[in-house]
Amino acid sequence: MSPSWLRRFGAVCGVLLGLSIGVPGIIEAFTGETALTSFVIGLGAAFGVPAVTAFYLHQSEAAGRFGAVAYAVNLIGLALFTGVAFALNLVIFFLAEPVTAALLAGPTRIAVFGGMGVFVAGTVLFGVSMVRARVFPRPAAWGYMVSLVVLTALAPLPDTPFTSIVHVVVCGVLVWMSASVWSAAAAPAAGAVRPGVPAAPAGGRRP
Repeated sequence: MSPSWLRRFGAVCGVLLGLSIGVPGIIEAFTGETALTSFVIGLGAAFGVPAVTAFYLHQSEAAGRFGAVAYAVNLIGLALFTGVAFALNLVIFFLAEPVTAALLAGPTRIAVFGGMGVFVAGTVLFGVSMVRARVFPRPAAWGYMVSLVVLTALAPLPDTPFTSIVHVVVCGVLVWMSASVWSAAAAPAAGAVRPGVPAAPAGGRRP
């Protein structure tokens, strides 16, 4: 598996992750949270790990040691938040309110909010690494950091029109970053020399 293939795979996952957040956000602006939108958001979180891995590979050389540490924290936080998103949207959403209240009054509350806290910390660190590395467009790097932190803060709260707007912003940022990764990963492949065909000498044509 080549690094360029992994980056392209992660870029596709980033687009799918963005759509799984943005499309339900648009629908919920008119219908409120539904079983279908919760299902899509809950399962879509699974695309986060390969997407963030592709983002890191895209900037790894420029990000240095700090970027590697930030990626590690973000990856762990993302893994935890994937579980939180799955639980909130595919388990807790379907429970009666008294059951939900009793569930979140116990150790589950610590696990949910603890996982969200690690995710926020990792998101901020990784966002700072992207701003410092200057590989991604600066608005996208800032947008990743701010919009995902706001989305995390809103996750356990009732949905509002503002929640839908944040979903759409997150979708736009993820698709933008994924497009940057895809373009960079596809460029070397487009210019690669076919096996058995000698490379052209500098400043000249192939013999």
